[in-house]
Amino acid sequence: MHEFIIPDWPAPPGVRALVTTRAGGVSQAPWESFNLADHVGDDPAAVAENRRLLRAHLPAEPAWLRQVHGTQCIDAGRSARNAEADASFTRAPGVVCAVLTADCLPVLLCDERGSVVAAAHAGWRGLANGVIEATVAALGVPGERLMAWLGPTIGPMNFEVGSEVREAFLAHDAAASTAFMPGAAGKWLCNIYLLARQRLARLGVRRITSTDFCTMRDAERFYSYRRDGVSGRQACLIWIDSRNAALQNRAVQSTV
Repeated sequence: MHEFIIPDWPAPPGVRALVTTRAGGVSQAPWESFNLADHVGDDPAAVAENRRLLRAHLPAEPAWLRQVHGTQCIDAGRSARNAEADASFTRAPGVVCAVLTADCLPVLLCDERGSVVAAAHAGWRGLANGVIEATVAALGVPGERLMAWLGPTIGPMNFEVGSEVREAFLAHDAAASTAFMPGAAGKWLCNIYLLARQRLARLGVRRITSTDFCTMRDAERFYSYRRDGVSGRQACLIWIDSRNAALQNRAVQSTV
C-alpha cells in the first residue's frame, strides 16, 4: 500500500503536493520498494511500474529531471524530458514539478495566489551554490509573496560533514555558523533545514513550513544514500490543480 506525505502548509487551495515514501512499489532489495529513480541500478521495468503506479495519483506524468547537484531551474512544461536541472517551476495547471531525493532536501515553493509553483533539489552543494536563489528568481515573484515547504531530509544530528562544507556556507553568510555544531574528529553536524531557512529569509520568504523528518534515521519510510550506499529515491511533487485554476479564472472574470 502506498504511503504518501501530504505537506501541511498554508498553500492556496489550487496548489497540490505530495511526497512519496518507499512503501507500495515493486522494486526488490536494496531498492525496496517504491523507488522512482532510473539511475541507481534498479531494474528499469520495476522503476517504470513504480512510476506508473504514481502516475495514477497525478494529473500528468511528472517532469522528471536529470539532477546534477547544480542550480539550474527550468520551466517544467516547456523543457525536454529528463532535462539536466535541479529545480523546475510552472505556471500551467496540470504540469507536475518533481525532484528525487535520498537525504538531500526537497524544497517546494508557491506564490500566495497559487499561480506559480516550483520544486527544488537542495543537496548541500546546490544549496551552497544558490539553487534556492535561482528557483526564486525563475518564479519572478517577490519573496514576500512566496511560501515554502521543506520536505524530508537528513536530520541535523546525522548529517556529519567536513570543514569544507561549513566554509562554503560561511563564505556566503557568516550567520550560517549557527547551522553547524562540532562533531567528532574535526567534523561538523550540519542542519540543512536551518541553512535553507536562512537562504529563503534573505530572499524575503518568511512563510516557511518545515518537516522534522530524518531520512537517515527512518529506514522504514525513507531512502537514504548516506545510510545505505545503494539506495532508491523518493519523489517530492507539486502542481496547480486545473479545476481550481478554472474556478479562479472565472472568479477573476466576474469581478472585471
